[in-house]
Amino acid sequence: MNTKLTNILLIAALCISTSLFAKKDEAFFKVLKEAQKAAGQIEPQKLMQMIDDDDDVIILDIREASQRDEGLIYVEEDTPLTIFQITRGNLEWYISDKVTDRDSFIVTYCRSGGRGAMAAQRLRELGYKNATNLKGGLKGWAKAGYPVKTGFGITKIIQE
Repeated sequence: MNTKLTNILLIAALCISTSLFAKKDEAFFKVLKEAQKAAGQIEPQKLMQMIDDDDDVIILDIREASQRDEGLIYVEEDTPLTIFQITRGNLEWYISDKVTDRDSFIVTYCRSGGRGAMAAQRLRELGYKNATNLKGGLKGWAKAGYPVKTGFGITKIIQE
């Protein structure tokens, strides 16, 4: 009887904790969707087209320094493009020093797009009218077949 009661309590605790995590995830995904809607997202193909066309684009990597070891968006060295690295936690403190023109076209990115979307939303709230997020982040960029600079050099995912 004691074992049966213990099992019932464990199952109840598991169900309660699972529902708490589900509610947290629901809240997170609601905030994420709002950020994506507020700032919009740019497809990797569109960003590459803008880079190829030499459009004025600022790329803002908002990942932590340790995450940058995963790789960075790579563009040819002679491409007139501005790339900054400001962590999401320091964005509000340093962005106005790096980007003074609030009409600049800014594309934020992180690993997979979540923090990038929230950063782009925050930039819009700070008055950067043309801030948006790279859809899928660095993973989306790489999956689209664009180059990533890693410790091993410039790499590309090739789909067969």
